[in-house]
Amino acid sequence: MNQPVKRIPDDMHAVTPHLAVDDSRAAIRFYKQAFGATQAALLPGPGGRIMHAMVRIRDSAVMLHDAMAECGSPSPKGLKGTPVTLHLYVEDTDAAFAQAVAAGATAVMPPADMFWGDRYGVVEDPFGHRWSIATHMRDLTPEQIAEEMKAFMPGGD
Repeated sequence: MNQPVKRIPDDMHAVTPHLAVDDSRAAIRFYKQAFGATQAALLPGPGGRIMHAMVRIRDSAVMLHDAMAECGSPSPKGLKGTPVTLHLYVEDTDAAFAQAVAAGATAVMPPADMFWGDRYGVVEDPFGHRWSIATHMRDLTPEQIAEEMKAFMPGGD
């Protein structure tokens, strides 16, 4: 009669970011434009604030909700920044970076070939969250990465 509930849903990964933003509806529109996200859930709460929403970016879910500092959930803008970066692998870093900037992201670090083998750039979305955008270009051993890092980093030799 009662079927067992799956403890981890099939369409979820072990780690899922959950973002506080100042305007969830605007964030969903931005993530659709910038990263090709699709909306998967939206739960409005009292006063029209979004209590829970979820978008999917390819095979991954990103949960979000309107910031509620009074409940211990401020946005990065309320905190004046964030130490967290969300990492997004794509087929073409330069195209994805340009798409995000065209959608309203701020360029933080333009795409460049990095010592660990990725083409990599960083944007900040209009809600204060940072996104690194990368395409894996070369497979390197840990020794090769360490050697290339020396040449890449100031004072690395």
